[in-house]
Amino acid sequence: MRDNGRVTSATRQHETAAETLPPRLIATDLDGTLLRDDKSVSPRTVAALAAAEEAGIEVFFVTGRPARWMDVVSEHVHGHGLAICGNGAAVVDLHGGPGAHRFVKVRELARENALDAVRLLREAAPGTVYAVEQTYGFYQEPAYPKLHMEIPDSLAPAEELLSAGHRAAGEPVLKILAYHPELDPDAFLTLARLAIGERANVTRSSPSALLEISGPDVSKASTLALCCAERGISHEEVVAFGDMPNDVEMLTWAGRSYAMGNAHPDVVAAASGRTVANNEDGVAVVIERLVAERLRPRG
Repeated sequence: MRDNGRVTSATRQHETAAETLPPRLIATDLDGTLLRDDKSVSPRTVAALAAAEEAGIEVFFVTGRPARWMDVVSEHVHGHGLAICGNGAAVVDLHGGPGAHRFVKVRELARENALDAVRLLREAAPGTVYAVEQTYGFYQEPAYPKLHMEIPDSLAPAEELLSAGHRAAGEPVLKILAYHPELDPDAFLTLARLAIGERANVTRSSPSALLEISGPDVSKASTLALCCAERGISHEEVVAFGDMPNDVEMLTWAGRSYAMGNAHPDVVAAASGRTVANNEDGVAVVIERLVAERLRPRG
């Protein structure tokens, strides 16, 4: 296991075993990782993703984004066309193209847990404001800032948005977004985890003090593990990429993992390797090497 970023003998044994197995699946974050800062997928990265699929390596997009924000990569899904969205809260089939995404798996945040999380974090960090992400809707409190390029379906206090009487009460809650206008992002994350405890999983992927609250056992890693188990793929056969705290569990779980050159320090400590920054096509750099190794004649 990793201890404060140090590689122990157990970690080395695990990574050596992983490196002897050819990769069967690539799991990559999007923002700050696969995507450049302008949210584009570079031609080099497009070619690398296609080469991986051609070599028989599945590619999973694993992101905090909701399904409706997946148009940026829909045309690059190639084979299976699956993405893990909402930090593991949903598995989505992207084959239908923009506006036609199909939910394959939903791991919702129970409303009772969501209400508890909202209450506890309000008490621990006064001034916190919320938005609610559901399968087919986005709702927010009036004081929640314009952080996303969309108009919310309705404005109301989080307690009302999460109530049994709300018009969207029949739709699963995927995650709660919690924003604080003054707190340091890492300090806010630590505070929220202590306050909420085991009622929900709390992480962040934004450079601002914006937290993402999901079901207690929901994370990129846990949903990726479920998807891999369904395919008979072991964690040693997975190569993962990420840049922010919401990627840490996935990078720790995967047999081989890479922190981007622009990654948060916690990500660098969790990953078994490092590549160059997202604007330098860091994911493509590694995929090209993996594909070359897979296609190299053995003799």
